[in-house]
Amino acid sequence: MNYGYIRVSSDRQTVENQRYEILTFCEREKVIIDGWIDETVSGTCQYTRRRLGTLLKQVKKGDLIVCSELSRLGRNLYMIMEILSLCMKQGCRVWTIKDGYRLGDDIQSKVLAFAFGLSAEIERTLISDRTRQALARLKAEGKHVGRPTGSNSSQRALVLYKHDRFIRRALQLGWSQIDICKHLSCNRNTLRRYITRFIQPVHKPVQQEIKNDDTYSSQQDCQVAITPAL
Repeated sequence: MNYGYIRVSSDRQTVENQRYEILTFCEREKVIIDGWIDETVSGTCQYTRRRLGTLLKQVKKGDLIVCSELSRLGRNLYMIMEILSLCMKQGCRVWTIKDGYRLGDDIQSKVLAFAFGLSAEIERTLISDRTRQALARLKAEGKHVGRPTGSNSSQRALVLYKHDRFIRRALQLGWSQIDICKHLSCNRNTLRRYITRFIQPVHKPVQQEIKNDDTYSSQQDCQVAITPAL
């Protein structure tokens, strides 16, 4: 399919000028536009958050995207290179009118694709180097790097608080942590952290079985109410 892509930065601008330009160009090149994608968004916005990103996910080999100029795809050089590289991988052609640029299967496009890939790799390397340098500086200053210790694990452990009575009684009756985890449908590490923080020291196990009863029996003190699993 052949797509006409139009982008303007604000509502005060009109898409009709670009539409007329693309129609005139396609009439001269004997190309029929099967669908239009027009949007009002800044060129600095990531293409994945624009209608252009949706289009790039559905284009196939042999499809054509026509736009008035490369700057319509994006304002950032690396963004444009990433978009063109993605189109090449999918076999989608890109034609621009004012720039006279045609991305296809010719040798020129393959050279450009190599340049795009090399530039992207250099950019990723530079970002990685800057990240490592920043982390090294923070460590040298004595600052903690990474996620706060135990932040998420503590929250997960607190989820078991509503089952505290059942867990304590099950441990008293000699249930293994694996059996408790199966009954509560929780992770063993989560249960272990909860026991370490809130239950230890555990009372000596009682040789008795837990019955699936919602009430405590006055005659059998060892029976406990089973709290619904998570």
